[in-house]
Amino acid sequence: MTATSDRPVLPAADRAEGAPRPGRPRPDGGRVHRYLAAALVLGLTLTLGFAAGRFGTAPAPVRSATAGPAAHADHGPAGLQVSRDGWTLVLDTPALTAGRPGELAFRITDAAGAPVTRFRLNHERLMHLVLVGRDLTGYRHVHPEMAADGTWRARVTPEAPGPLRAIADFWPEGADRQVTLGVDVPVPGRYAPRPPDEPQETILVDGYTVTLDGGLRPGESNQVLVWLGRDGRPVEDLQPHLGAYGHLVALRHGDLAYLHVHPAAASRPESVVAFGVTVPSAGTYRLFFEFRHRDVVHVAAFTVTA
Repeated sequence: MTATSDRPVLPAADRAEGAPRPGRPRPDGGRVHRYLAAALVLGLTLTLGFAAGRFGTAPAPVRSATAGPAAHADHGPAGLQVSRDGWTLVLDTPALTAGRPGELAFRITDAAGAPVTRFRLNHERLMHLVLVGRDLTGYRHVHPEMAADGTWRARVTPEAPGPLRAIADFWPEGADRQVTLGVDVPVPGRYAPRPPDEPQETILVDGYTVTLDGGLRPGESNQVLVWLGRDGRPVEDLQPHLGAYGHLVALRHGDLAYLHVHPAAASRPESVVAFGVTVPSAGTYRLFFEFRHRDVVHVAAFTVTA
């Protein structure tokens, strides 16, 4: 399958959510082999710090492995408020219909209530919009188009009834940092929330074997490695996606607190992508890993308990 769009491929719900297929898939290559590869790609310091955390020894923070400003440092968990620091997300779409294409329209207004029409490029786009059900299913990462009056529009097809969370990530001109706001979009109908998937280290997504190594400790910089394989071989020719060799969105189960992390500076188009992840509290998180390969963007989802 090939495509030129940077939107994630939206396959059946079980694949889009990274659900495992029957049987437990095995990662491409053994764990020792993966650690050796990480040493070559990321440097020995990161690998040793990660391995110590993996096996229960609390390592000192590895500052060189963190994502720095790309981790969207903020005053607290992001995406929980519809208005913050003078910026407001105004939803112009009263509701969407499950299973039918619809248009999600919204504006960003300033402290005076005027629509904002000037934004800075933020990871190659002016607006990032994450859409996900309140039960953390149906994840989408899209890039709306803005009209001259400041109205952003995106085509959306909700998979099922229930509250749809829309999280807008942007950088207004004149602001000193990125802003992340969130709002619920009604999708009428009988809502049957799905419980969180069980944690699983390795999953199959669109023919790729994806392995997540590394745990999450609240308030610490956690080294998280994502390994990619296909047809029994490591994927070593990843393509840049929005200016990086992968993106990681973390959402906290319950309130959908949002964290968007980009790879550590050492990451290259190899079979391993490294992230420095700091979650604000204990809890269950859904981690969505986006990567581009052969001109198609894929999403792998993992459940992790901090």
